[in-house]
Amino acid sequence: MTPMIKISLLGSLEVSRDGTALALPSSRKTRALLAYLAAIDRPQQRQHLCELLWDLPDDPRAALRWSLSRLRSLLDTEKEPSPIQADRQVAGLDHELVSIDLMSVRRIVASGVDAASTADLKAALALFKGPLGADLELPGCPAFQAWLVNAREEARRLQRQILDTLNDRLAADPEEVLPYAHARVALDPDDEAAWARLVSLLVRAGRPGEARAQYDAARGVLAEIGGTTRLLQDALNVEVAAPVRKEQEIPLHQEIRFCRAPGGVRIAYATVGRGAPLVKTANWLNHLEYDWESPIWSHLLRGLARRRTLLRYDARGNGLSDWEVGELSLDAWVSDLEAVVDAANVERFPLFGVSQGCAISIAYAVRHPDRVSHLILYSGQAAGLYARNDEPVEIEKRKALTTLVRHGWGQANPAFRQVFTSTFIPNATREQADAFNELQRRTTSPECAARYFEATPWLDVRPLLAQVSAPTLVMHPRGDQDTPIELGRQMAAGIPGAQFVPLPGQNHLFLEGEPAAQRFFEELDRFLAA
Repeated sequence: MTPMIKISLLGSLEVSRDGTALALPSSRKTRALLAYLAAIDRPQQRQHLCELLWDLPDDPRAALRWSLSRLRSLLDTEKEPSPIQADRQVAGLDHELVSIDLMSVRRIVASGVDAASTADLKAALALFKGPLGADLELPGCPAFQAWLVNAREEARRLQRQILDTLNDRLAADPEEVLPYAHARVALDPDDEAAWARLVSLLVRAGRPGEARAQYDAARGVLAEIGGTTRLLQDALNVEVAAPVRKEQEIPLHQEIRFCRAPGGVRIAYATVGRGAPLVKTANWLNHLEYDWESPIWSHLLRGLARRRTLLRYDARGNGLSDWEVGELSLDAWVSDLEAVVDAANVERFPLFGVSQGCAISIAYAVRHPDRVSHLILYSGQAAGLYARNDEPVEIEKRKALTTLVRHGWGQANPAFRQVFTSTFIPNATREQADAFNELQRRTTSPECAARYFEATPWLDVRPLLAQVSAPTLVMHPRGDQDTPIELGRQMAAGIPGAQFVPLPGQNHLFLEGEPAAQRFFEELDRFLAA
């Protein structure tokens, strides 16, 4: 049930029901009691509440009863359970029945600000409208006043963490990050590092006059507290880089070349974009040309090539590479990757694997630790179905599907291929599903598809996980219908120091416009920047 009542503590106390503001009790102590119960997520002893807000010779227990009755009048309805929970010993607020801004922020920070999406962080930051309980000062109640001071400091700490994360994450775009840099200075005007970040951003944004004004303001503030200005001076003298052109202005011209893997197998590879290299390992049914036309892959490729030179290839058995090949195995697919990076003269690079491309990426990273700077694994697993050998029913299904693939893959009727489409992208539109069905047909032959389907369940890199030395980021959709998220967690748990980020959605391959798509690129950029 979605709470109808919202309580705002981050600023002046406000209470609303279904978006309509409610008139608060005239008693400041009653309002203070509500704020205290909202900020403390467990029932409180009545005696403690009396000592917090009421002194003798008044009747504290009678005053508490009166305030609780006023809060029931404010919050209760005939249709909903009362959020005020009280008996003879304790009183509290049922946090399941109300939405509280402070609790929302606490949950985001407790789960890890680095794991939160930029959109969620911005939304959390917007909840801060002033000091917590800005209108709840009670000078005559020292116990409550002490709690209020501590609660405000906690809120400032939460706000500081969110601001620092946004400032770090958005640092590549001075214009976008400047409001957060200003807010960080306003939160802690004695923090020289916050001032220095603001000054350097203004310099990079081409605003030297504003940079100088903020520099002078910072010096004045820091002089009053005896602070240093070395960071400030360095910030004012920061070298201004050339402005980054917007994504749509960067021409994405793909260049396709060929190389030979061991055994003479011809492998097609392509580069697109500009900047530092990023290598994508081949996975189930790629095609260097058709992927750019596909609504399933094109948005991912554009995003990967936005700030980097993307190097990708078609593995043996599909796309523009040789279809009729002798061996389909982990070693063979790793040799394809080795041939491509050598032919492209890429010495050290981040390596990105999708689906079964994760196992190939892990094997390559262990064989060539000097060449892989970062390892990014999406929607993968360390051991295929046959290697795990723990799901007899699923194994029988896989074998039956392999037979169907061998005999029905190339038919004009997409019914056979739709089986895989429904598993890979269950939330696809009709247009997206049709496009993926056709992409599968054009990418490989029925025999090659069947051989792929037979080979990939045998992939097993579990013995290699502990040998991965590159910094590793593992991302996985929570509701992945093809590869359950638990397999992604197990893979991440086996790699020393690997970060694991669950993404929203059910699609094995996230689609354009999905929340998972935005979160994926945010995490990728953050990881590579770090």
